[in-house]
Amino acid sequence: MDSTKNVLICCTGSVATIQLQSIISDLSSAFQKRSATLSIKVVLTKAACHFLKMNEIKRKAEVFIDEDEWNQWRKRGDPVLHIELGKWADLLLIAPLDANTLAKIANGLCDNLLTCAVRAWDLSKPLLFCPAMNTRMWDHPITPTHIKTLKSWGYTEIPCISKTLMCGDTGMGAMAHVPTIVEKVVEVCKIK
Repeated sequence: MDSTKNVLICCTGSVATIQLQSIISDLSSAFQKRSATLSIKVVLTKAACHFLKMNEIKRKAEVFIDEDEWNQWRKRGDPVLHIELGKWADLLLIAPLDANTLAKIANGLCDNLLTCAVRAWDLSKPLLFCPAMNTRMWDHPITPTHIKTLKSWGYTEIPCISKTLMCGDTGMGAMAHVPTIVEKVVEVCKIK
């Protein structure tokens, strides 16, 4: 069994994006404990960038934003970033997946680097997603339909949890705890 894994972490415009550093650190530690090699690349939506200190993330992983898609392509025959990321990655993790991007993916929209990478994802490889949104958005009748659509394509949901959210509301919609996410990635990667 191959103990080297390439993981593409995608973050959307949820305040849960502040957990990215912990996800990267805890995943790296989990792989190290199992004598496995982990390589991480990160894709951030424009909204996700609002919640991060980019320099801190860049010290831990290679980071890509929408502009990189266009800056790297100059002429026919040049590599296309969202395709290359999909070829490179063994697993795609969307953590957090906000309501906006959930709706885009469920409806086939691909208007940024992240949604293009997801749309071009090889369905024979695992894609895990961690919903994260306000309770009112979580409770909207369209949310279960969007989640069901993603799951029907073989994507794996790491369910959200109930807690007091950053806005002060209490209820479902918070991203799963980081240890739960890390445990699921390790399990899916079949790292012992």
